[in-house]
Amino acid sequence: MNIQPLFQPVEDDMRAVDALIRKRLSSDVVLINTLGEYIIASGGKRIRPALVVLAARAAGYEGTAHHLLAVIIEFIHTATLLHDDVVDESTLRRGRETANSVWGNDASVLTGDFLYSRAFQLMVELDSFEVMKVLADATNRIAEGEVMQLMHAHDPNLSERDYLEVVDRKTASLFAAGCRLGALLAGRSPEHCQAMADFGRNLGVAFQVVDDALDYGHGDETYGKNLGDDLAEGKTTLPLICALARTPEAEAAPLRQAIRDADLGALNSIKKAIESTDAMTYTFGRADEAAEKSIDCLASFESSQFKDALISLARFSVQRRS
Repeated sequence: MNIQPLFQPVEDDMRAVDALIRKRLSSDVVLINTLGEYIIASGGKRIRPALVVLAARAAGYEGTAHHLLAVIIEFIHTATLLHDDVVDESTLRRGRETANSVWGNDASVLTGDFLYSRAFQLMVELDSFEVMKVLADATNRIAEGEVMQLMHAHDPNLSERDYLEVVDRKTASLFAAGCRLGALLAGRSPEHCQAMADFGRNLGVAFQVVDDALDYGHGDETYGKNLGDDLAEGKTTLPLICALARTPEAEAAPLRQAIRDADLGALNSIKKAIESTDAMTYTFGRADEAAEKSIDCLASFESSQFKDALISLARFSVQRRS
Protein backbone atom coordinates (compact mmCIF):
# COMPACT_ATOMS: atom_id res chain seq x y z
CA MET A 1 0.00 0.00 0.00
CA ASN A 2 1.25 3.46 -0.91
CA ILE A 3 0.84 6.23 1.64
CA GLN A 4 1.98 9.06 -0.62
CA PRO A 5 -1.44 9.79 -2.24
CA LEU A 6 -2.72 10.71 1.23
CA PHE A 7 -0.24 13.60 1.30
CA GLN A 8 -1.49 15.07 -2.01
CA PRO A 9 -3.25 18.05 -0.31
CA VAL A 10 0.13 19.15 1.09
CA GLU A 11 2.44 18.02 -1.71
CA ASP A 12 3.84 21.54 -2.14
CA ASP A 13 4.48 21.75 1.60
CA MET A 14 6.22 18.36 1.56
CA ARG A 15 8.49 19.39 -1.31
CA ALA A 16 9.48 22.43 0.72
CA VAL A 17 10.08 20.24 3.77
CA ASP A 18 12.27 17.81 1.81
CA ALA A 19 14.36 20.68 0.44
CA LEU A 20 14.70 22.14 3.92
CA ILE A 21 15.75 18.76 5.36
CA ARG A 22 18.66 18.59 2.92
CA LYS A 23 19.64 22.21 3.51
CA ARG A 24 19.55 22.07 7.31
CA LEU A 25 21.21 18.65 7.51
CA SER A 26 24.28 20.09 5.80
CA SER A 27 27.52 20.19 7.83
CA ASP A 28 31.15 20.94 7.09
CA VAL A 29 31.96 17.54 8.61
CA VAL A 30 32.11 15.18 5.64
CA LEU A 31 30.99 12.02 7.45
CA ILE A 32 27.84 13.72 8.73
CA ASN A 33 26.94 14.76 5.18
CA THR A 34 27.66 11.28 3.82
CA LEU A 35 25.72 9.44 6.48
CA GLY A 36 22.91 12.00 6.41
CA GLU A 37 22.50 11.68 2.66
CA TYR A 38 22.40 7.89 3.02
CA ILE A 39 19.56 8.19 5.54
CA ILE A 40 17.59 10.57 3.31
CA ALA A 41 18.11 8.37 0.24
CA SER A 42 16.92 5.31 2.14
CA GLY A 43 13.42 6.67 1.90
CA GLY A 44 10.94 6.44 4.71
CA LYS A 45 7.32 7.48 4.56
CA ARG A 46 7.87 10.97 6.06
CA ILE A 47 4.77 10.33 8.16
CA ARG A 48 5.79 12.56 11.05
CA PRO A 49 6.63 15.69 9.04
CA ALA A 50 3.51 15.14 6.93
CA LEU A 51 1.46 15.03 10.12
CA VAL A 52 2.86 18.39 11.17
CA VAL A 53 1.91 20.10 7.90
CA LEU A 54 -1.48 18.36 7.66
CA ALA A 55 -2.34 19.22 11.27
CA ALA A 56 -1.31 22.85 10.73
CA ARG A 57 -3.37 23.16 7.55
CA ALA A 58 -6.36 21.35 9.10
CA ALA A 59 -6.20 23.85 11.96
CA GLY A 60 -6.24 26.76 9.50
CA TYR A 61 -2.58 27.76 9.43
CA GLU A 62 -1.53 29.66 6.29
CA GLY A 63 2.13 30.51 6.94
CA THR A 64 5.37 28.58 6.36
CA ALA A 65 6.80 28.06 9.86
CA HIS A 66 5.30 24.57 9.87
CA HIS A 67 7.98 23.55 7.36
CA LEU A 68 10.70 24.15 9.95
CA LEU A 69 8.68 22.33 12.61
CA ALA A 70 8.29 19.36 10.27
CA VAL A 71 12.07 19.25 9.77
CA ILE A 72 12.66 19.38 13.53
CA ILE A 73 10.27 16.46 14.07
CA GLU A 74 11.97 14.46 11.30
CA PHE A 75 15.45 15.13 12.71
CA ILE A 76 14.38 13.99 16.17
CA HIS A 77 12.80 10.86 14.70
CA THR A 78 15.86 10.06 12.57
CA ALA A 79 18.16 10.51 15.56
CA THR A 80 16.10 7.97 17.52
CA LEU A 81 16.33 5.51 14.61
CA LEU A 82 20.11 5.81 14.46
CA HIS A 83 20.38 5.19 18.20
CA ASP A 84 17.76 2.40 18.13
CA ASP A 85 19.61 0.49 15.45
CA VAL A 86 22.80 0.57 17.50
CA VAL A 87 21.06 -0.55 20.70
CA ASP A 88 19.13 -3.29 18.84
CA GLU A 89 22.15 -4.30 16.73
CA SER A 90 19.88 -4.03 13.69
CA THR A 91 21.27 -4.68 10.22
CA LEU A 92 18.27 -3.82 8.02
CA ARG A 93 15.84 -0.92 7.88
CA ARG A 94 13.44 -0.18 5.00
CA GLY A 95 15.11 -2.92 2.99
CA ARG A 96 18.59 -1.35 3.21
CA GLU A 97 21.56 -1.87 5.47
CA THR A 98 21.38 0.27 8.58
CA ALA A 99 23.87 3.11 9.00
CA ASN A 100 25.59 1.30 11.85
CA SER A 101 26.12 -1.71 9.58
CA VAL A 102 27.81 0.48 6.98
CA TRP A 103 29.75 3.01 9.10
CA GLY A 104 29.80 1.41 12.54
CA ASN A 105 28.18 2.18 15.86
CA ASP A 106 30.34 5.16 16.77
CA ALA A 107 29.49 7.12 13.62
CA SER A 108 25.79 6.30 13.94
CA VAL A 109 25.52 7.37 17.58
CA LEU A 110 27.45 10.58 17.01
CA THR A 111 25.45 11.48 13.90
CA GLY A 112 22.29 10.86 15.91
CA ASP A 113 23.63 13.28 18.50
CA PHE A 114 24.26 15.83 15.73
CA LEU A 115 20.66 15.50 14.54
CA TYR A 116 19.33 16.03 18.07
CA SER A 117 21.46 19.13 18.55
CA ARG A 118 20.57 20.47 15.10
CA ALA A 119 16.88 19.99 15.93
CA PHE A 120 17.30 22.13 19.04
CA GLN A 121 19.15 24.78 17.02
CA LEU A 122 16.14 24.96 14.71
CA MET A 123 13.77 25.21 17.68
CA VAL A 124 15.59 28.33 18.84
CA GLU A 125 15.01 29.92 15.43
CA LEU A 126 11.26 29.68 15.97
CA ASP A 127 11.66 31.81 19.10
CA SER A 128 8.70 30.23 20.91
CA PHE A 129 8.93 29.01 24.49
CA GLU A 130 5.75 26.97 24.02
CA VAL A 131 7.15 25.18 20.95
CA MET A 132 10.40 24.42 22.77
CA LYS A 133 8.53 23.07 25.80
CA VAL A 134 6.40 20.71 23.69
CA LEU A 135 9.44 19.37 21.84
CA ALA A 136 11.65 19.14 24.92
CA ASP A 137 8.94 17.19 26.77
CA ALA A 138 8.39 14.88 23.79
CA THR A 139 12.12 14.20 23.40
CA ASN A 140 12.38 13.39 27.10
CA ARG A 141 9.44 10.99 26.91
CA ILE A 142 11.01 9.24 23.92
CA ALA A 143 14.20 8.71 25.90
CA GLU A 144 12.17 7.36 28.82
CA GLY A 145 10.40 4.98 26.47
CA GLU A 146 13.73 3.72 25.14
CA VAL A 147 14.96 3.03 28.66
CA MET A 148 11.69 1.33 29.61
CA GLN A 149 11.95 -0.89 26.54
CA LEU A 150 15.50 -1.81 27.54
CA MET A 151 14.32 -2.63 31.07
CA HIS A 152 11.67 -4.96 29.65
CA ALA A 153 13.97 -6.66 27.12
CA HIS A 154 13.71 -10.47 27.10
CA ASP A 155 10.79 -10.31 29.54
CA PRO A 156 8.10 -12.90 28.71
CA ASN A 157 5.94 -11.56 31.55
CA LEU A 158 5.55 -8.06 30.15
CA SER A 159 1.96 -6.90 30.60
CA GLU A 160 -0.13 -5.30 27.89
CA ARG A 161 -0.36 -2.17 30.04
CA ASP A 162 3.43 -1.84 30.26
CA TYR A 163 3.80 -2.59 26.54
CA LEU A 164 1.35 0.19 25.67
CA GLU A 165 3.17 2.57 28.01
CA VAL A 166 6.39 1.97 26.08
CA VAL A 167 4.54 2.51 22.79
CA ASP A 168 3.01 5.73 24.11
CA ARG A 169 6.37 7.16 25.16
CA LYS A 170 8.64 5.78 22.47
CA THR A 171 6.43 6.29 19.40
CA ALA A 172 3.15 8.08 20.09
CA SER A 173 4.67 11.02 21.96
CA LEU A 174 6.36 12.39 18.83
CA PHE A 175 3.17 11.92 16.77
CA ALA A 176 1.30 13.84 19.46
CA ALA A 177 3.89 16.62 19.64
CA GLY A 178 3.90 17.17 15.87
CA CYS A 179 0.11 17.39 15.71
CA ARG A 180 -0.13 19.64 18.76
CA LEU A 181 2.42 22.03 17.25
CA GLY A 182 0.44 22.23 14.01
CA ALA A 183 -2.62 23.44 15.91
CA LEU A 184 -0.48 25.69 18.09
CA LEU A 185 0.95 27.45 15.04
CA ALA A 186 -2.56 28.10 13.84
CA GLY A 187 -3.38 29.87 17.10
CA ARG A 188 -6.05 27.39 18.10
CA SER A 189 -7.41 27.15 21.65
CA PRO A 190 -5.78 24.90 24.26
CA GLU A 191 -8.72 22.51 23.81
CA HIS A 192 -8.16 22.28 20.07
CA CYS A 193 -4.41 21.84 20.55
CA GLN A 194 -5.09 19.00 23.01
CA ALA A 195 -7.58 17.39 20.63
CA MET A 196 -5.03 17.46 17.81
CA ALA A 197 -2.37 16.05 20.14
CA ASP A 198 -4.76 13.26 21.15
CA PHE A 199 -5.33 12.52 17.48
CA GLY A 200 -1.59 12.14 16.99
CA ARG A 201 -1.09 10.05 20.10
CA ASN A 202 -3.80 7.54 19.18
CA LEU A 203 -2.55 7.42 15.60
CA GLY A 204 0.96 6.70 16.86
CA VAL A 205 -0.31 3.82 18.96
CA ALA A 206 -2.20 2.37 15.99
CA PHE A 207 0.85 2.60 13.74
CA GLN A 208 3.21 0.99 16.25
CA VAL A 209 0.87 -1.84 17.21
CA VAL A 210 0.39 -2.73 13.54
CA ASP A 211 4.15 -2.51 12.92
CA ASP A 212 4.73 -4.93 15.79
CA ALA A 213 2.11 -7.30 14.40
CA LEU A 214 3.70 -7.23 10.94
CA ASP A 215 6.97 -8.46 12.40
CA TYR A 216 5.31 -11.87 12.63
CA GLY A 217 3.54 -11.64 9.28
CA HIS A 218 5.83 -10.20 6.61
CA GLY A 219 9.28 -10.86 5.24
CA ASP A 220 11.79 -8.16 4.41
CA GLU A 221 10.67 -7.73 0.77
CA THR A 222 7.32 -6.26 1.77
CA TYR A 223 8.14 -4.73 5.11
CA GLY A 224 11.80 -3.74 5.14
CA LYS A 225 12.68 -5.76 8.23
CA ASN A 226 13.94 -9.26 8.78
CA LEU A 227 11.13 -11.54 9.88
CA GLY A 228 11.36 -12.03 13.62
CA ASP A 229 13.56 -9.00 14.31
CA ASP A 230 11.57 -8.12 17.44
CA LEU A 231 12.09 -11.62 18.85
CA ALA A 232 15.80 -11.46 18.05
CA GLU A 233 16.02 -8.11 19.85
CA GLY A 234 14.22 -9.41 22.92
CA LYS A 235 11.08 -7.32 22.40
CA THR A 236 7.85 -8.75 23.75
CA THR A 237 5.12 -7.15 21.66
CA LEU A 238 1.33 -7.39 21.74
CA PRO A 239 0.90 -10.50 19.52
CA LEU A 240 3.24 -12.39 21.86
CA ILE A 241 1.66 -11.00 25.02
CA CYS A 242 -1.79 -12.10 23.82
CA ALA A 243 -0.60 -15.53 22.63
CA LEU A 244 1.16 -16.27 25.93
CA ALA A 245 -1.92 -15.24 27.92
CA ARG A 246 -4.08 -17.66 25.90
CA THR A 247 -1.66 -20.60 25.87
CA PRO A 248 -1.65 -23.28 28.61
CA GLU A 249 1.41 -22.82 30.82
CA ALA A 250 2.95 -26.16 29.90
CA GLU A 251 2.94 -25.14 26.25
CA ALA A 252 3.87 -21.54 26.99
CA ALA A 253 6.98 -22.39 29.04
CA PRO A 254 9.27 -23.09 26.04
CA LEU A 255 7.96 -19.97 24.32
CA ARG A 256 8.80 -17.90 27.40
CA GLN A 257 12.28 -19.37 27.38
CA ALA A 258 12.66 -18.49 23.70
CA ILE A 259 11.84 -14.87 24.53
CA ARG A 260 14.43 -14.85 27.32
CA ASP A 261 17.03 -16.31 24.96
CA ALA A 262 15.94 -14.35 21.86
CA ASP A 263 15.90 -17.72 20.14
CA LEU A 264 15.00 -17.31 16.47
CA GLY A 265 14.97 -21.10 16.20
CA ALA A 266 11.66 -20.97 18.03
CA LEU A 267 10.13 -18.46 15.60
CA ASN A 268 7.91 -21.02 13.87
CA SER A 269 6.60 -22.30 17.21
CA ILE A 270 5.84 -18.75 18.30
CA LYS A 271 4.07 -17.97 15.02
CA LYS A 272 1.97 -21.11 15.44
CA ALA A 273 1.03 -20.05 18.96
CA ILE A 274 0.07 -16.60 17.71
CA GLU A 275 -2.05 -18.17 14.97
CA SER A 276 -3.71 -20.81 17.16
CA THR A 277 -4.70 -18.27 19.82
CA ASP A 278 -6.00 -15.74 17.28
CA ALA A 279 -3.61 -13.21 18.80
CA MET A 280 -3.38 -11.26 15.55
CA THR A 281 -7.11 -10.59 15.54
CA TYR A 282 -6.84 -9.21 19.05
CA THR A 283 -3.76 -7.13 18.17
CA PHE A 284 -5.32 -5.60 15.07
CA GLY A 285 -8.49 -5.00 17.07
CA ARG A 286 -6.55 -2.90 19.57
CA ALA A 287 -4.99 -0.97 16.68
CA ASP A 288 -8.44 -0.42 15.16
CA GLU A 289 -9.66 0.99 18.48
CA ALA A 290 -6.77 3.45 18.61
CA ALA A 291 -7.35 4.53 15.00
CA GLU A 292 -11.06 5.15 15.64
CA LYS A 293 -10.23 7.16 18.76
CA SER A 294 -7.87 9.29 16.71
CA ILE A 295 -10.59 10.06 14.17
CA ASP A 296 -13.04 11.00 16.95
CA CYS A 297 -10.51 13.55 18.22
CA LEU A 298 -10.91 15.58 15.02
CA ALA A 299 -14.65 16.17 15.48
CA SER A 300 -14.22 19.80 16.59
CA PHE A 301 -12.20 20.78 13.51
CA GLU A 302 -13.80 22.26 10.42
CA SER A 303 -14.26 20.06 7.34
CA SER A 304 -11.43 20.39 4.84
CA GLN A 305 -9.29 18.32 2.50
CA PHE A 306 -6.59 18.40 5.17
CA LYS A 307 -8.86 16.98 7.86
CA ASP A 308 -9.99 14.33 5.37
CA ALA A 309 -6.33 13.42 4.76
CA LEU A 310 -5.74 13.01 8.49
CA ILE A 311 -8.76 10.71 8.74
CA SER A 312 -7.54 8.72 5.75
CA LEU A 313 -4.12 8.43 7.36
CA ALA A 314 -5.69 6.99 10.51
CA ARG A 315 -7.55 4.41 8.44
CA PHE A 316 -4.44 3.63 6.39
CA SER A 317 -2.51 2.93 9.59
CA VAL A 318 -4.58 -0.15 10.33
CA GLN A 319 -5.03 -1.39 6.76
CA ARG A 320 -1.37 -2.44 6.52
CA ARG A 321 -1.95 -6.09 7.31
CA SER A 322 -1.55 -9.41 5.58
